[in-house]
Parts: sequence; C-alpha cells; structure tokens
Amino acid sequence: MIKRLSSIVRWSVCGLVLTLGSYQVNAQTPAPVAAPAPAAAPAAAPAPAAAPAPLDLTKVSLDTLNARVSDLESYVNNVATAADGDATGKTPTNLSGSGPGHNGWMMTSTALVLMMTLPGLALFYGGLVRRKNVLSVCAQCFAITGLVTILWYLCGYGLVFGINHGWSTVDPKTGAYTIAASPLGDLQYACMGFTSLNKSYTNDPQPQQVTSAPNGCYGYWVGQNVYFCFQLTFAIITPALIVGGIAERMKFSALCLFIGAWMFIVYFPLAHNVWGADGFFNGVWNSNAIFNGMDFAGGTVVHMSSGYSGLVLALIVGKRLGWGKTHFAPHSTVLTFIGACLLWVGWYGFNAGSAVAADVISANAFTTTTLATAIASFVWPTMEYFLKGKATVVGFCSGAVAGLVVITPACGYVTPMGGVIIGVIAGTIPFITTTYLKPLLGYDDALDVFGVHAIGGTCGALATGFLASGTINTNLQNPPSVKEDLANHILGGVPGGSAMNPKMPFLCDWAHGHLLYIEQLKIIAFTILISCIGTAIIGYALKFTIGLRPTAEQEEAGLDVSDHGEEGYIL
Repeated sequence: MIKRLSSIVRWSVCGLVLTLGSYQVNAQTPAPVAAPAPAAAPAAAPAPAAAPAPLDLTKVSLDTLNARVSDLESYVNNVATAADGDATGKTPTNLSGSGPGHNGWMMTSTALVLMMTLPGLALFYGGLVRRKNVLSVCAQCFAITGLVTILWYLCGYGLVFGINHGWSTVDPKTGAYTIAASPLGDLQYACMGFTSLNKSYTNDPQPQQVTSAPNGCYGYWVGQNVYFCFQLTFAIITPALIVGGIAERMKFSALCLFIGAWMFIVYFPLAHNVWGADGFFNGVWNSNAIFNGMDFAGGTVVHMSSGYSGLVLALIVGKRLGWGKTHFAPHSTVLTFIGACLLWVGWYGFNAGSAVAADVISANAFTTTTLATAIASFVWPTMEYFLKGKATVVGFCSGAVAGLVVITPACGYVTPMGGVIIGVIAGTIPFITTTYLKPLLGYDDALDVFGVHAIGGTCGALATGFLASGTINTNLQNPPSVKEDLANHILGGVPGGSAMNPKMPFLCDWAHGHLLYIEQLKIIAFTILISCIGTAIIGYALKFTIGLRPTAEQEEAGLDVSDHGEEGYIL
C-alpha cells in the first residue's frame, strides 16, 4: 500500500513539472488563438483595436532616469527635492504634492494628539477631581477644543507659522528675498489664506494658501493643511493642561475668556519664536535666531507654558474651599488610569509626529519616548513604596505622564541612553516636587500641573542641552560650507545632513564645550517670564471685572450643577 501511494505521488509530481514547463513555453511563445465562432447576424464588424506602441527606451534619457531616482530618494529620505530649487535653475521634480506615506503618518499623529485631550486628558483630570466636578473638567476640555480651533483658523496658525513680511526685505536690484528673525508671524494665513488679507508678496517663496501642497519651511512631503491640523492639536492641549491648576473652583465663563486671551498673549508668541521658521529662538533652522535653543515637541511651548501659567492662575484664583481641612481624594482612580493610558498612546503622535515625517528621526523619537515613559512610570511608584510604604496606581499614572513630559523636548535629539537618563529624572524630580515641595509651600495646584508639567518641562528642556547628539539628528552636525539663511533654505533646499543654523553643530559638540545648555537656559527663562507675566495680566484683569470664582454655595454644590446643570453620576 505504501509503495503504491509513493508511486502515485511521484507520477503526480512529474505531471506537475511537465504542466509548469508547458505553461512556461506557452507564456514565452504564445500559441495562436483560435478564431471565435461568428455571431448569428452581426450588425457590423468591430474595428480592430490599435496595438499599443512599445516603449522606446532610446528616447528615455539617462538624465531623466537619474532625476526620477533622485526624486524617489528625496521622498524616502525626507529631504528637499529639485522642486525647492526651481528659482535656482534646477530641473523641476517629477513628484508633485505631498507624499502618501509621510502624509498618512501625520494624519495618524494628528488624530493621536487630539485623543490626548479628548478623551485622554478629560478622563485623567476627571478621575482626579471629586465626583461633583467631573463634568466641569470634561466641559472645559471640550470648550477649549472648540475655542482654540476657531482662533487657529481665524489667525492663530499664521501668527505662529507665518513669516513676518514686515521684518523681511527684498533687494530692489537682484530681487533676492531675505527673511529676518521676527517675534510673531503675520495674517497671510488668516482663514487658511482664503481671505482679502491674503496679499501677494514680491518674491515670497511661501505658498499663500493652506492647501494640500507642502510648505517647505516645515515639511517637504506633508500637505500644509495636514500640518495645520497637526499643530492645531498642540494648540488645543496646551491651554487644556492649565485646567489642572484651577480645577474645581473657577467659573466656566471666566475660564473661556482667560484661555482666549492667553492664546494671544502667551501661546502664539512663544510657539512662533520657538518653532516658527523665522522665530527668535528657533536655533536649528533659523541662522538669524538670537537664542540658539531647540524644543523638539513642546517642552517649553506646551508644558512649561501651561505649568507655570497654571500655578500663577491658581494663586490668583485662590485655594479651594476646605483646603487643608478636607481630603481632596480622586473620585475615580479607574478613570485616571484610563486617561493616563490614552495619554501615553496619543503621545506617540505628539513626539514622533513632531518629526513631520515617517523617517529615522521620528523612529528615534518613538523609541526614546517609550523608554523614558516606561522607566519613569516604574521609578515614581518605587519611590512611593520606599518613602511611603505603598506603590499607588495614581503614582504609576503620574510617573508615566512625567516621563512623557520630560522626554518631549528631547525625544528627537537624544540617544536611547539619553531616554533612559531622562526617564530616571522624570520619575524623581517631579515626584519630589509634588510630594514634598507642594505641601511645604502650601499652594493649591489641584492636579499638580506645576509639579509635573512646569518642573518636568524645565527638566526636559535643560536635559536636551546636555544630551542632544548629532549622531541621532543630523541637523545638529555638518554645518554648510557656505552660510545659508532661511531664504536659501526655502528657495534652494538644504542637502540632507546639513544644519540650517551653522552655530548649532558647535553648540552640540563636546569638543567645543557642548554649550547648548546655555542657550536652553535662555529659552527656559523667556518661557517662564512670558507665561507668568501674561497669566498675571489676564488673571487679574478678569478677577477685577467679571470675577474668577463661583459663589461659595455654588462651589460647595459642585461646578457640574452650577455651571452646566448636569450631574456626572445619577445612581
């Protein structure tokens, strides 16, 4: 029986080989097709289809093939293409518009960052407050999302990422366009550029409307409308973090007015100077920067600004009723846990997405974010265990958020070892601040926005000054042989591996003293000043006009009922 089966298998294999061989011969030399049977009574014989013309390889020049390969390499490596050099006489690129891969990653990152606010931050903060105020936190996060979106569309995006043409010059003889550092953008992108404010500037290299075409100042292969939405989510979560400082005791109407003014006085100027192509503090890409610092994903712009503003506003509003007498315990640690997990996942869009491409820098930011967050989430509760005898779930959540905060400004500039070091820092210094400094000084920072975000963001910005490495981010090494300014960058492109600002490679080089930390201290100081002074001006103005707090009876009843007429839980 076995022999018979073996014989059958051998003959089957031989038949299959013969069949495949016959198929290969037929594929190489097609057999003539038999003529089909004529139709019963054809109305008219169809005209024979014209044979496609064969590709004439003799007409495809080597230059064309090289150009197409160069375009493909530019897209894969996320560097400038010949399209950025049309004004210099280079051959236009064969690739038009934004790239699908990079665009896809940035749209995903945008959704992830929005998830950080809704529902991540809303649940994280909502679980930490008392049950009578859980809806007020959710409403505040939702209101900020809508309000900031309106402001961003009307003028915010242009004020942050537009180039201030009032500070720029055009040479009347050569027509050369020189862009100087400026404190704020302009209104060319008001309503995404589709308004009468959208003027036509002489020799202006920027696109004047926010469309799917890339803006070479910020990304070669990402549509500017996608970048618009991505940065919008940053503008949303930043003021939402301030809610943690004044939770459970500030009127909803007063908070909305405060956030609207705060965006113009603090966020827009700070974000432009740190991230804007012609910002005063954009040390990586602006050779005219007065402070040569850097912030990869928002240690200063997002966390320091919100953290210090949250503390100042909390001091102006005053302490919660019963502070020091009543135990303000979280009403739902489960909600806080879910919110912290959503923040961690969403933060990959926040940090890795700040590379504005799915490239090697994005991959490194993804890796360092993971290491720092995981380590900090373990170090914080470990310190709790040894100093207090218990490792709490809130401690795990707080450690994770602290790790995310501290790694944010550094994630695209440091090695994995740098991420590990930052994770240890994040699990210790913010823990000490929230556990010991807060009771010592007696301020009522309801949800520790100062201890985690202000102190964490400061630690991260300073750590970037010591740990940034040109081996990780090539924009920090190999200065151009000829100093190129921002106009040259936009018009002619910059070779991969070159820094826009020739000072940056030396600031990050240990052989030259690694003096980047000095520049970081400068932008840290500016961030603290503009955040504290701006918040104080707005806070006191509202306090002496419409008032900041609800009545004592309303606060005792809870903001859910007094501000929104709803209850979070009806049991």
